[in-house]
Amino acid sequence: MTTSAPTVMLPSRVSVVNVGLPLFESAIRDQGADAIGVEWRIPGGGDDAVVAALARVLGPKSASIDEANVEVVRRLNEGVPMLTGVARAGEVIAGMGDRTILHCGPALDWAGLPDPLQRSIKAAIVAEGWAPDVDAAGQMVVDGHVELGPANEHSTVVPMATAIGPSAPMYVVRDAAGGTEAFSSINQGSGQVPWFGVDSAEAIDRLRFVRDVVGPVLGVAIESMGPVDVLGLASQGVPMGDDVHLRVQATTNLFLRDLLPHLVRSTSPVAGEAATFLSGNHLMFLNIAMAAAKSLVLWAGQVPNSSIVTTMCRNGATYGIRLPGRDDDWFIADSPPVQDALYYPGQGSETSAPDIGDSAVLELIGLGGPAAANSPAVAGFLGGRMSDAIAATRNMQKICFGESGRFRLPILDNVGTPVGVDIRRVVETGITPAVNTGIIHISDGSGQVGAGVAHAPVECFVDALLALDADVD
Repeated sequence: MTTSAPTVMLPSRVSVVNVGLPLFESAIRDQGADAIGVEWRIPGGGDDAVVAALARVLGPKSASIDEANVEVVRRLNEGVPMLTGVARAGEVIAGMGDRTILHCGPALDWAGLPDPLQRSIKAAIVAEGWAPDVDAAGQMVVDGHVELGPANEHSTVVPMATAIGPSAPMYVVRDAAGGTEAFSSINQGSGQVPWFGVDSAEAIDRLRFVRDVVGPVLGVAIESMGPVDVLGLASQGVPMGDDVHLRVQATTNLFLRDLLPHLVRSTSPVAGEAATFLSGNHLMFLNIAMAAAKSLVLWAGQVPNSSIVTTMCRNGATYGIRLPGRDDDWFIADSPPVQDALYYPGQGSETSAPDIGDSAVLELIGLGGPAAANSPAVAGFLGGRMSDAIAATRNMQKICFGESGRFRLPILDNVGTPVGVDIRRVVETGITPAVNTGIIHISDGSGQVGAGVAHAPVECFVDALLALDADVD
């Protein structure tokens, strides 16, 4: 008896799950079939040593690391940074000498610093009165008459290409829970300003104006107002569309609302000038938020064995991160370009400096990139749709250990923003933190040329992971 082969019935409809290259997914969809794409990368880039380290820190060593991470996230969530006043840098920043200039990002010798940061440093030196012009200021650094140092190593954070000398007015922020104190400069505003890599006479005059007019008036007003709950204001600003990094308008306005009565009562003859400057600077609150974030990561940084990043900064040439309990250890990679960007007319990637500034500290506490989902302004740099901004926050969720208890996203059913960038998840997924930032000209000192979202280089996270693996039993 001959048996016929069974009839094979092909399905009338096919649904596909594609893992890896999106080209296969799009090809299936082009043929009218359903396809679900799963983003996946080989962990650690397939490097044997990195994969082995990942297996250990996500396996037998994970219990002690996770315990430390829980404490780090608790501190990031429960600290209450309070703005207490304004003081000159040389009076409050420990280790700052009479001829010291502090700058953004990791340490680098003068020759290695990018053009915008060199210009900012020279402008600060002239504003301090140490040199008659920027050429003489640069020669002072070359001759060793001025000491340069990273602000981050002095409990200080400064945005973009900011450089500060001893006379610069600084916000003072204290977190009583952690017993920490952190500092940031007063924002210089827009236009011809050193924090955008400009060293013109106008830029130097802006430094003097901020020091001699804005700083004293603001200091008296804050003293009259009393301590300000910095992140309490930021938590109101996020539902109003701020990421409190690229867009800070709402939070700035909330702060100015509270400050207004004290400015009006000022007896200073230059109070009107200071108030006009402050009200016209939509990024005014950025530096205050940065100091608050620094006070939190200083407390979190005291927890050993954690895989959560507590320093992340850039100087326009190098990108550096640090881990808790390892303040002397920097993990360094080249600073990347700002990948998702909108440029001013006539500008583009060829005129843009690499990613620069200490403001990435905000991404470590749940602001900036983690808060992108609720910010239409940030969405504009990511394709223009809110779904693009939501995807940016979702990516940060994949690499963060916890979520914020204070920054809520109405567009995502009031979920907390992701907080606590975990190097294990970064290296495993290949997804690096997205940092919302401005862009400045690479070489001509003309200032800002755009803004966008920069993605951190993975190499420094890999190095940090290997160091953590070697340290944790």
